[in-house]
Amino acid sequence: MAECHPVAFRWIMQAKLKGAKLIHVDPRFTRTSALANTYAPIRAGTDIAFLGGIINYVINSKRWNEEPFFKEYVVNYTNAATIIEESFKDTEDDEAAGRFSGLAQYTGDPLNGFVGQYDNKTWQYKGTQATDQGRTGSTGQSGEQGVQSGNEDTNLPEVPKGPPYDELVKSLLKPPAQLDTTLKDPNCVFQLVKTHFSRYTPEMVQEITGCPKEKFIEVAETLLQNSGPDKTSSFAYALGWTQHTYGPQMISCCALLQLLLGNMGRPGGGILALRGHATIQGSTDIPTLYHSIHGYMPHPSAAKGKKHDSLNDYLTAETLAKSYWSNMPKFMVSYLKSMYGEAATKENDFGYDWHPKITGDHSHMPMFLQMMDGKVEGMFCMGQNPAVGGQNARLQRKALSKLKWLVVKDNFEIETAVFWKKGSPEVEAGELRPEDIQTEVFFFPSNQVAEMDGSYTNTQRLAQWHNKAAEAPGDCRSDMWFTYQLGKRLKALYANSTAPRDEGIKNLVWDYEIDDETAKLRDAELQITGADDAAKHEEEPEGEPDIRKIVREINGYQSADKTKHLANFAELKDDGSTTCASWIYSGIYPAPGKLIMNNRDADPALSDAGKPTLGWGFAWPANRRILYNRASARPDGTPWSEQKKLVYFDPNLTVDPVTKLPYTDLKTGEPIKGAWVGDDVPDFVKNKKPDYQPPEGATGLDAHPGTAPFIMKFDGKGWLFAPTGLVDGPLPTHYEPVETPIKQNRLYPQQLHSPVYKRWERDDNQYAAPGDPQYPHVMTTYRLTEHHLSGVMSRWLPWLAELQPELFVEIGEELANDLGIGNTDMVRVSTPRGSIEAKALVTRRIRPLTIKDGDTDKTVHHVGMPWHWGWQGLARGSVVNDLSSLVGDPNVAIHEAKAFVCNVEKA
Repeated sequence: MAECHPVAFRWIMQAKLKGAKLIHVDPRFTRTSALANTYAPIRAGTDIAFLGGIINYVINSKRWNEEPFFKEYVVNYTNAATIIEESFKDTEDDEAAGRFSGLAQYTGDPLNGFVGQYDNKTWQYKGTQATDQGRTGSTGQSGEQGVQSGNEDTNLPEVPKGPPYDELVKSLLKPPAQLDTTLKDPNCVFQLVKTHFSRYTPEMVQEITGCPKEKFIEVAETLLQNSGPDKTSSFAYALGWTQHTYGPQMISCCALLQLLLGNMGRPGGGILALRGHATIQGSTDIPTLYHSIHGYMPHPSAAKGKKHDSLNDYLTAETLAKSYWSNMPKFMVSYLKSMYGEAATKENDFGYDWHPKITGDHSHMPMFLQMMDGKVEGMFCMGQNPAVGGQNARLQRKALSKLKWLVVKDNFEIETAVFWKKGSPEVEAGELRPEDIQTEVFFFPSNQVAEMDGSYTNTQRLAQWHNKAAEAPGDCRSDMWFTYQLGKRLKALYANSTAPRDEGIKNLVWDYEIDDETAKLRDAELQITGADDAAKHEEEPEGEPDIRKIVREINGYQSADKTKHLANFAELKDDGSTTCASWIYSGIYPAPGKLIMNNRDADPALSDAGKPTLGWGFAWPANRRILYNRASARPDGTPWSEQKKLVYFDPNLTVDPVTKLPYTDLKTGEPIKGAWVGDDVPDFVKNKKPDYQPPEGATGLDAHPGTAPFIMKFDGKGWLFAPTGLVDGPLPTHYEPVETPIKQNRLYPQQLHSPVYKRWERDDNQYAAPGDPQYPHVMTTYRLTEHHLSGVMSRWLPWLAELQPELFVEIGEELANDLGIGNTDMVRVSTPRGSIEAKALVTRRIRPLTIKDGDTDKTVHHVGMPWHWGWQGLARGSVVNDLSSLVGDPNVAIHEAKAFVCNVEKA
């Protein structure tokens, strides 16, 4: 974190000065390790074994079993008491041998890459079907395989059509799950979790991860002692937990641990994903992803795993009768209105048939394999550099040569734009000849971020506005200008088409021109925020769209009157009367001239330090800063402690402290007493009493009791056990990376890898065999403070290039001595995909680890390489991603660049 997120790390250091303890778990001793209270070394790719060991330690500890807080939280706020079907078989069962019940061959499109798939019928809650929505596996949302989001059985008799869709929602109701609040039933979630992790002992953790058991126990005990009614602990992770064939399961394992410790929904708790760019969070909220549309709604799919033939089919499949996802019809219809405007009517299903449908995995790696095989003709490349940043980059560069056309829009002439020229590794090696490459490349100069208006959404979902600081030079254009003009040209191209398939483009709302009214509004807002005259757009390029119109559409408005913005997503309707592109962002622009993410109220006084600063920017949803914050209070609504007081129930309150209006029953209009209040926006029904019990047949949040903080889950609980949503199992399980230095999984000798990961076996994408002596060392890639991603934003800048001028490979002293390599010697690093050269950085920051391969002790060496270099720019070097492979996690199809194997030798 100190290396890759130095600004955020400042606050970690501030916390440490106030007594907080910092633990760092990593294969390398880094700048973060140097400032940590505890550094725990770990073999890359073994984090589930480490976290699973902490889970086992916590469950069996004296403190967890004697402090009432933990079980009170777990019994009431998690699904620990829920009973699972008796047919479920865990990885610990003899018959399973490292596999869950339901494993089968994958029968879908081979391009999707699955080596197997699970049928999750045996993972279900006893007596009911568990459903999930929103943040579920992308491959489940898309219908690529069977473990899906939403409802699996959508062949319901006579599903009512809408709008309104209230009857459809009611038709999806399922019976409640069976519970055992004593947590003694052998098939309740708590007992399954306890059994599942029972062999993750400190000794086993050491044998798998290489972390000394004494250091592991120190970490586990520190977490345990710093969690409870008056203390919380938080986790921060980045790509070290995501770039694996079981990355989501690593994060799921951490979430499971945090729920056991009562650290979710409470101040100072939770899990923070450290993003590598200013608005990566925003790019998933308002997505550049294939599997979801705005607000984490599944993308309409034509894959055989989904029934999305009509809007009614889609809503039947994806709406949850219980939880806030019961509002899916309102979200979806308002979204379709934002797509197609007045053309979207009740009679034509609000234009649903015009919306594009996906057919499977359209993510980066399968797309490039299709490209390599000549099945993709063109590519728009914006904000990425696959010639350097793509896994098995040699394959990806060759794939670019198979295109008919390539559009690159960037600040500099990046490697992807010149893959065909002299300097490219394949051209230099004679594998590609420029005269043979038929790809027509168009390079468009791009604005820098400071040369346009816009917003960032950071890792805590906080959206902040930024004004243009300077005009862009020459013909540079913003991403917004480029995309808008492309859309206008496409609409013009199809304007006279009579083909039914083109109706979507013809009816697409694409009217964001700057007009006199919006120009005045923009300038008025600039004056409010104190922006200087240089930011007032006197030199705006012709055709630049009005970003405030786009934000208005994201926020939402009354369809009949665009000047009437929506105050929040509670105003959304399912009848077409509201237009809203992204329901989670509704409220960010509640009225003309009131751009909430422009708010800049100062931090609170030191006496209130730690309280949410609700007046700074806008955090979706509804400007709340801690999700599921109902969990910050006891089941009876009182704070767990004064130290951790955040949101609580005041039974005597009769007037809303914000609106100053009396509370009234929404159905009867009668005055009522009692409301959830506190320092954050309550993530709960405002007037729902803690002792509320839902009546039979209730839907939405009315179906949740007053003790259900996790309002986006159908049962209102935090899931220790995931009966659906994750496609690779309901519980996190330790598997080895696809390329591993050992031949046998210490926990499951019969199951080395995840049985359902994505693998593309090809001559141009070969893998090392487990324990292959030709590739004995563990490789992990990483980033440096001085450079950014593939180097596009840093290698062209002389002051940054001078700070880190060339590629290197970090090698431990012991390995360097074994290989006869000295500091700054040139070395060759190779994998089955290729080899590159770099200077050796011999260091004590990487130490050998002793692990078990079966029952045999084995010493494993790590090497590390930053991946910022290419053959363009001022600072040049080999492409590190020439070494990595195309292999994917089954949930989100991310690659495994943090743990693969290599060989190192003196060049």
